[in-house]
Amino acid sequence: MTTSATGTDGSGAHPRFAQALKELGLEEVLGRARKFPEGTRTAVEAAEAIGCELSQICKSLVFAADGAPVLVLMDGASRVDVERVREELGVKKVGRADAQVVREVTGYAIGGVPPFGHRTRTRVLADRSLLAHDVVWAAAGTPYAVFPMEPKELVTHAGATLVDVREQHP
Repeated sequence: MTTSATGTDGSGAHPRFAQALKELGLEEVLGRARKFPEGTRTAVEAAEAIGCELSQICKSLVFAADGAPVLVLMDGASRVDVERVREELGVKKVGRADAQVVREVTGYAIGGVPPFGHRTRTRVLADRSLLAHDVVWAAAGTPYAVFPMEPKELVTHAGATLVDVREQHP
């Protein structure tokens, strides 16, 4: 049996992410994962494909904090305030990680990074805005597959610290 980039279980989930779910005892999540041939690369694309609010999408964004990778989980309708991330982490400089760093750290390409199940362990921050919903949707390791999960459960499995790091608008 061969495993493609979209797995063999029919969920569309990346095989590494599917394995991470199994190791966490979350195999039922694969049954709820959905594959969209048109793509779910951006939060807007994902919300349109699923038919949910933009804020119900959980973006997994990798930043470099004084050179060390950090994952920030943010609702799809908001932007990360890098100054607030910098203050939260107590570092001098925070910036977006480039595509190569994202793939090296997580094992996934930008547009498909799930909130957990990564190649390496990194510090994870989750914005409290995710808790505003009963269910959020996140990438399942590819730009074509997403899965739903209760936000508190997602934060727990990601090993995330709850923070307030989204841009505030006056």
